[in-house]
Amino acid sequence: MSDELHGFNGSGRPLLFQPLKIRGLELKNRLAVPSMVQFRAEQPGNRAGDFHLAHLGRFALGGFSLVFVEVTAVEEQGLNSEHDLGIWSDAQVECFKRLTTFLKRENTASAIQLSHGGRKSATHKAQRGFGPVTEEDAKAGHKRWLPVAPAAVPVAEGWQVPRQLTVAECKALVGTFVAAAKRAVAAGFDVVEILMAHGYLLSSFVSPISNKRDDEYGGDRAGRMRLPLEIVEAVRREIPESMPLFVRVSALDGAPNGWNMDDTVVLAHELKKRGVDIVSISSGGMTAIGGAASSTVPRSLGFHVPYAERVRKEAEIKTMVAGIILEAQQAEEILQNGQADIIGIARQALLNPNVAHHWAHDLGLNTEFENWPYEHGWWLERRKHTIKDFASPRGEILHRAKT
Repeated sequence: MSDELHGFNGSGRPLLFQPLKIRGLELKNRLAVPSMVQFRAEQPGNRAGDFHLAHLGRFALGGFSLVFVEVTAVEEQGLNSEHDLGIWSDAQVECFKRLTTFLKRENTASAIQLSHGGRKSATHKAQRGFGPVTEEDAKAGHKRWLPVAPAAVPVAEGWQVPRQLTVAECKALVGTFVAAAKRAVAAGFDVVEILMAHGYLLSSFVSPISNKRDDEYGGDRAGRMRLPLEIVEAVRREIPESMPLFVRVSALDGAPNGWNMDDTVVLAHELKKRGVDIVSISSGGMTAIGGAASSTVPRSLGFHVPYAERVRKEAEIKTMVAGIILEAQQAEEILQNGQADIIGIARQALLNPNVAHHWAHDLGLNTEFENWPYEHGWWLERRKHTIKDFASPRGEILHRAKT
């Protein structure tokens, strides 16, 4: 594997804070905020608004190089819930422009995750348990519609039985994703990511648990991968050559007789052939155990890292990894060990939106707050001298005056 793929450039800086060039985009560091659905779309029209500008903008101010807008439906039928974002109309394009413009001004790249909920559409938001919207819920005013899927296989008992897509409808979905990707370009996004994870439509096509078709879009692994790969190939062809294309995958279903790591390596090879730049590694979500988005994969510090490493080495493609990465040194070691190229920090970033700046301090950078937004760093550098006799530059109390 080349040094370029490893990310080495001879600099003495930690890899975590070295730039990374992907096609025509150069990221200022290797820290990204992955997609985290917030269920706060403005209505009507499932649009981004002030909440999303504040929610995602703070990560740009916090030092991240790449920020992902949450899962965004390519058509209304593909919404996970009535509260999610969409990008099937020109009005939705306009609502994203203020966000992408702000991120760009802060030297942070913006990414959008394009998705179709498939058999996991028409569900409640997370705070209501991700369960299906029932007939009783519909009578109470919640939106309910019939999900579509590769086959009429429900997520679990008590969930709606989805309608199986026809071959013609499968082929039409290629155009639906392409139209959404073109709108993402028009909205000013720097990166497009296609969601092929967590049991949503494209993930449910590749998994033998949910794809029971016996036509060209089912059967063996090649047949099950056909539609997702057709979508990836078409999107790559229609977006600018300079624009990076990511695909987020579930490395394994975490369920008996499901999609596994051997399958993911094969898929990653095929994605690379079709011009995908980064495979973003996640897992689970195929079953409804503990909620529709839950994973049956055991969780521990950096639990996705071995999956990202295997894809990276065997398919020779760059990877992004997230999943309980909590400290700067942990993230740096993942990069130094050649296990991934981009580190995703999701819920830890919710806890501390400035975690990227803090990790730069932890690795010996930002000694004068130089990488903070100028307006913030100016004040913090001056405070450093004010508190030097009793506190660290970052505000940890070193000793207290006697009273």
